[in-house]
Amino acid sequence: MISSNLKVEIVVAVIAVVFFFVGIYINKKSLHKQLKPSREINHKKIEDLEISKREYEVLQAISEGLSNKEIAEKLFLSESTIKTHVSNLLVKLNAKRRTQAIQIAKNLQII
Repeated sequence: MISSNLKVEIVVAVIAVVFFFVGIYINKKSLHKQLKPSREINHKKIEDLEISKREYEVLQAISEGLSNKEIAEKLFLSESTIKTHVSNLLVKLNAKRRTQAIQIAKNLQII
């Protein structure tokens, strides 16, 4: 018959093995997602879409989550100028909303 100390040791060993494999699984699923290679910016596509340098700066600022007012302050422009650039970007990217424009830009690898 197995002693109670041996039973406890077996239970602890089984739990340790289970946690070991759970740790390996979590490590593979979470930590290695960050190792995706950074995508190169497709400068040719930016040219093809006829996005100006200033419009591109506005697009980058939008992708950072900045409002029109914040972008205007950052780029030292008026808010109405930013609105014009945003409107131009929406047309050039065939988007209805800023968020959609960012998603399209990511898919086109321009941001």
